[in-house]
Amino acid sequence: MTPDELRLLVVEDEPFLRKAVVASLRFLGFQVAASDNGTDALRAARNHPFDLLIVDVMLPGIDGFEIVRRLRADRNQVPVIFLTAKDSQEDKLTGLAIGGDDYLTKPFELEELAARVRTVLRRSRPAAPEPVLSFADLTLDQDSYEVRRGGRPIRLSPTEFRLLRYFMLNPGRVLTRSQLLSQVWDYDFGGSSTVVSTYVTYLRRKLASDGPDLIHTQRAVGFSLRMPRPDDEPGLAEARPRKVSPDQPEDGPGRPASPDKRQLSPDES
Repeated sequence: MTPDELRLLVVEDEPFLRKAVVASLRFLGFQVAASDNGTDALRAARNHPFDLLIVDVMLPGIDGFEIVRRLRADRNQVPVIFLTAKDSQEDKLTGLAIGGDDYLTKPFELEELAARVRTVLRRSRPAAPEPVLSFADLTLDQDSYEVRRGGRPIRLSPTEFRLLRYFMLNPGRVLTRSQLLSQVWDYDFGGSSTVVSTYVTYLRRKLASDGPDLIHTQRAVGFSLRMPRPDDEPGLAEARPRKVSPDQPEDGPGRPASPDKRQLSPDES
């Protein structure tokens, strides 16, 4: 995520410092809002999705520590950098204990504040996903759209690829049919789950041709990607659809119907 996509809130009652911090951060490309008191700052933080708060501790009305206490009580985990003229160890520990991410003592250089901002944002943003997902001897390359098991390439339709990717992003977790409809087919209503069962069966057959079954049925719940267990039932638990050859994509006549009753192609996004 680039700086111009990140929203920061600066809360400082001293006008010159507030304007200097806001100007500096905007120069770096951030979107910056500002407040000069704790009451307005708390309202803004509750009503808008900021990526970082820069909060003076000593504020009119509600002080900086109390702003963060109330946000954390709301389960709002927005990162916070405290600014303060107090340099005591006790104040620093208080700020960090209530949920602050960093603590900067006045006076400070704007360059130092910018470095702290970048560091806190980097820690708080999720890491970019690895392009290659792996489970047991199965690999899925999200960049090249290649799937291999034991080194052998496996040909999947786009829908099968998306389905396997979602399983591999959630290994060991039982995924319901409604979750799979929502995440793989982008359906957010309670449609028929027949299409899910059908495509899971297609995918299991292709994966099981080179090793033990890795996708398992949790009866009346859904499916999970996991290693086989001794008490697993042999074979596929789902009803088998029409037979397809390994080289035949499931996009011809007789393909499974989608939840909204129209014909669904595996190559359809």
